[in-house]
Amino acid sequence: IIAKCILGQNKNAEIKIHKTIYFEGLRRIGINNYNGTGTKQNYKKAIYYFQKAAENGHKIAQCDLGDCYRKGKGVKKNNRKAFKLYQKSAEQGYLAAQFKLGYCYEKGIGTEVNETKAFELYKLTANKGHISAQINLGYCYDNGIGTEVNKSKAFELCKLAAEKGHINAQYNLGYCYEKGIGTEVNKLKAFELYKSAAEEGQINAKYSLGYCYNEGIGTEVNKSKAFELYKLAAEKGHLNAQYKLGCCYNEGIGTEVNKIKAFELYKLVAEKGHLNAQYELGYCYDKGIGTEVNKSKAFELYKLAAEKGHIAAQDNLGYSYQYSEGTEKDLNKAIYWYNKAADKGHITAQYNLGYCYDKGIGIEVNKSKAFKLYKLAAEKGHITAQNNLGHSYQYGKGTEKNLDKAIYWYNKAVEKGQINAQYNLGQCYEKGIGTEVNKSKAFKLYKLAAEKGHITAQINLGYCYKEGIGTVVNKSKAFELYKSAAEKGHLNAQNNLGHLYQYGKGTEIDLNKAFYWYSKVAESGNEIAQNNLGYLYQYGEGTEKDLDKAIYWYNKAA
Repeated sequence: IIAKCILGQNKNAEIKIHKTIYFEGLRRIGINNYNGTGTKQNYKKAIYYFQKAAENGHKIAQCDLGDCYRKGKGVKKNNRKAFKLYQKSAEQGYLAAQFKLGYCYEKGIGTEVNETKAFELYKLTANKGHISAQINLGYCYDNGIGTEVNKSKAFELCKLAAEKGHINAQYNLGYCYEKGIGTEVNKLKAFELYKSAAEEGQINAKYSLGYCYNEGIGTEVNKSKAFELYKLAAEKGHLNAQYKLGCCYNEGIGTEVNKIKAFELYKLVAEKGHLNAQYELGYCYDKGIGTEVNKSKAFELYKLAAEKGHIAAQDNLGYSYQYSEGTEKDLNKAIYWYNKAADKGHITAQYNLGYCYDKGIGIEVNKSKAFKLYKLAAEKGHITAQNNLGHSYQYGKGTEKNLDKAIYWYNKAVEKGQINAQYNLGQCYEKGIGTEVNKSKAFKLYKLAAEKGHITAQINLGYCYKEGIGTVVNKSKAFELYKSAAEKGHLNAQNNLGHLYQYGKGTEIDLNKAFYWYSKVAESGNEIAQNNLGYLYQYGEGTEKDLDKAIYWYNKAA
C-alpha cells in the first residue's frame, strides 16, 4: 500500500520496496523466535528466517545470522562463517556489522588478527555515533592497538560514550579520572561515575566503588559499604571482588573475621589464575589460616606466583628454599629468589638477602653488601633490618663505625618493639656506648626484651636485680630470671643459677642443684663453672668428696 501510494506507476521500484518489506518481515519473525517474543524461543526457526532474508541480501539479517554462528545459537559455532556474514553486511554499510567486523579483526575471530583494520573499522563506526565503537576505539588509543597510544583521545571517546548513558563507558571514565588517564586525576568524579554505573548494575563499577569506600577515594572511608559491594560483585563472579572479599574475611574489614571463608575464597580465585590469591592461598597453607598447615602446598603456590612475578611470593619462596619448608633445602635457589624480590624493592627480601650476605648463607660473606641491604630495608621501616643496621654501625661491619647512627637505628627499632634492639640499646645505656650511661633506661629496656623471651636480656635483667642496677636489689627476681634462662639452655645463666643455689641468693641453699647446674655448664667448656665444680668435689658439697675429680676440673679451668 505504501509502495503504491508513493511510487505510483513505477513498477520496478514498487517490487523492490515489496521485497525489502518482505525480507524485513522474515528477519522480524527470526528475531521473535530468537528472543521468544510472542512465541516460544526457538533458535533453529530463527536461523531459518535469518538465512532466508540473508540469502536475499538483507544486511541486518546477515549480521544477525553472523551472531548466531559466532555464539553457536541454533547452529554449530563457526567463527569463519560469522566473519564472512559480518563482512557481507558491513560491505552494505550496516553500522553494527562494521563494528563487529572490527572486533573480529581485533580478537582474531574467524580471521587472523589485524589490529590496523580493527582500529580503522572502530574509527569508521565511532564517527557515525556507534557507542560501543567509541569505547573500543578509546581502548585502542589507550593501549596502542592498531595506532599510536593517545591517552587524551582515549579519554575523550570514553567521555563521549559515557555522556550518552553507556554504563561501561561511565565505569571506564571513572577509571580515567581515578588514575589520571588522558586527564587530571579527579577522585571525586571517579567516585561519582563508579556510583552511577554501579547503581545500573555494572559489576566492575561495584567492585571499584567498594574499593573507593575501602580506601577513601573520593569519599569517606566506609568499610561496611566496601564489604557489601565486594560481596555483590563477587556473587556475580567478579574475580578481583572475590579476592578482596577474601581479604575482608581474613582481616575483618567491614565484617567479622572468618578465616575459613577467607581461605575458601582465596582457593576459588587462585584456581582461576588470580596471582594475589595464589600467594594468599599459599600463605594460608604456610601458616594454617582457615585450613591445616601444609608446607608442600604452600611451596607449590609460592612457586607458581613467584614465577609469574609476584614479589612477596618470590621472597617466601626463597625462605622455603633456605629453611627447607615444603621442599628440599637449596641455598642457591634461596639466594636467586631473594635477589629477584630484592631487586624489585621488596623490603623483607632485602633484609633476608642482607642476612645471607652477613652470615655467609648460600653465598660468600660480604659485610658491605649486607650493610647496604640492611640500610635499604631499614629506611623503608623493616624493624629487624633497623636493629641489624644499628649493629653494623656499632661494630663497623660493612661500614665505618658510627655510634651515633647505631643509637639512632636502635631507637627506631625499639619504638616499634623490636626485641633485639631493646636488648642492644639497653647494653648501650648500661655501658655508655654512643650515649651517656643510664642504668635506669638500661634496666627498662632489658625488662621489655626479657618479658618477650630474650634469654640474654633475662640474664642481664637478673644481674640488674642481683646488683641493684637501675632498680632496687631483688635477689628473688634475679633467681627467677636466671632459672628461666638456664632452663632454656643458656650456659652463663646455668652457671649463675648454680651460684645462687650454692650460696642461697634469692632462694634456699641447695647444693645438689648447684652441683647439677655447674656440671651441665662445665661439660660445655665454661671455665668458671669448671672451677666451681672442682670446688664442690674438693669439699664434698652437693656430691661425694672426690679430690681426683676436683683436680681434674681445676686443671680444665686452669
